[in-house]
Amino acid sequence: MSPFVFKLLLNVYPPYWGTGIRISKIAADYRELIVQMKLHWYNRNYVRTHFGGSLYAMTDPFLMLMLMQVLGREYIVWDQTARIDFIKPGRGTVRVKFLITDDDVTTIEARTAHGEKYLPEFTVAIRDDAGETVCRVTKTLYVRRKQRDNDTPT
Repeated sequence: MSPFVFKLLLNVYPPYWGTGIRISKIAADYRELIVQMKLHWYNRNYVRTHFGGSLYAMTDPFLMLMLMQVLGREYIVWDQTARIDFIKPGRGTVRVKFLITDDDVTTIEARTAHGEKYLPEFTVAIRDDAGETVCRVTKTLYVRRKQRDNDTPT
């Protein structure tokens, strides 16, 4: 799928569209993605700041989808666990930038070369317009290379 179509489909996906979550940038190689969310009456909490569930939704499942595109069909990729640490109230527009580096890919390929599962951990910061961290989300993914017919299980 092209990054343009990927971005378009996710931007009209009801759970994101309905919360005001938008993908503002996606790299042609799927290794960088930026998501943003403006504060609206429909995505704020009782104290008029960003609803925590919407902040978490900004991070789910983008790393998994990116890694699936980067690694290709030879790999199984799932979200396994997540943790969110709220640092300060989120107001205005908030953004999160996801990066998958060459080192990330090299490590994943090496750790899964013989069919083993690997649980890489990624931490991202959701930031406000001033660049201050509103919250940190740590995601653990499950990654395993699919077994080929000529592979022997380990």
